[in-house]
Amino acid sequence: MKRTKILKYLKKLGCIVYREGRRHTVLWNPKNNKTSTLPRHTEIDDFLARKICRDLGVKEIK
Repeated sequence: MKRTKILKYLKKLGCIVYREGRRHTVLWNPKNNKTSTLPRHTEIDDFLARKICRDLGVKEIK
């Protein structure tokens, strides 16, 4: 799955880019105060995408 697709999905659900690092983007969900990191790879494994959604407390992407 493309990184941009996951990022758009999470932003649509209310997650905010907390900070940008060299290798990861840190996302924050202000609704439940949870954070997760998104690697800067162009392709993200589906398992990792589901884990990031669970970490942020949002519905898993399909």
